[in-house]
Amino acid sequence: QVQLVESGGGLVQPGGSLGLSCIASGSFVRVNDMAWYRQAPGKQRELVARITRGGITTYADSVKGRFTISRDNFKDTVNLRMDSLKLEDTAVYHCNAQVRQSWDAVATDHWGQGTQVTVSS
Repeated sequence: QVQLVESGGGLVQPGGSLGLSCIASGSFVRVNDMAWYRQAPGKQRELVARITRGGITTYADSVKGRFTISRDNFKDTVNLRMDSLKLEDTAVYHCNAQVRQSWDAVATDHWGQGTQVTVSS
């Protein structure tokens, strides 16, 4: 089994900063793409940022220039640095990873339980 466990999150004022971390653990041979998604109340889950194993990053237009995704392939972790936070960044943030559980298997999607980020004055 594969587990993704997020940490970080919390309450921050507009314009503030926050960091999220996610670690993959369990039985697998390789973690491919890792990403952060978010879901605000009444809205669909949306991609925030994605990073390939080689370090290529993709960001949602709404967070470009404010958020930074990074990863450590040796520790199987992915981080999200969030600066200049806005009210509309309030959401539950979920870690996502494409994980190969054996060398003869294709990568499958795995999700963390989510961590709440609230931006409020």
